[in-house]
Amino acid sequence: MVVFMSTNDPTNGPCPCGRTDRRDKPIGYALCCGRYLDDFENTPAPDAESLMRSRYSAFVLERGPYLLATWHASHRPASIAFEPGIKWLGLDVRSRSVLDADHAEVEFVARSRGPAGAATRLHERSRFVREDNRWYYLDGDLQLPLG
Repeated sequence: MVVFMSTNDPTNGPCPCGRTDRRDKPIGYALCCGRYLDDFENTPAPDAESLMRSRYSAFVLERGPYLLATWHASHRPASIAFEPGIKWLGLDVRSRSVLDADHAEVEFVARSRGPAGAATRLHERSRFVREDNRWYYLDGDLQLPLG
């Protein structure tokens, strides 16, 4: 079992992933990650970055079934549990690399605050694979601060 932390449901407003339009205005959940989370069978994320952003939103919204469904079968845990009291503070996509038509990497930092108030940063370079026209999270390497 993999344990993740989450907070309340912000589906009536800007997308939790923080994506903005060309004018730097926040994109609403329904037009951003919501279409992938709420219609998984018919609306797959079109690229690795969109999948990564939708998975971040799924963590915020505690959508375990979506997280499991978008995790590649070769690395998928049996279940996911969410730790109560975590507030997700934001997502920063640092880089994205298309390696070939079916492989990509996305580097990101996800910030959260625990129930006791301690802030945490998850900095990861994630790998994604596309199979049958659907992107999956494969695995990732944590990026440790230099120092």
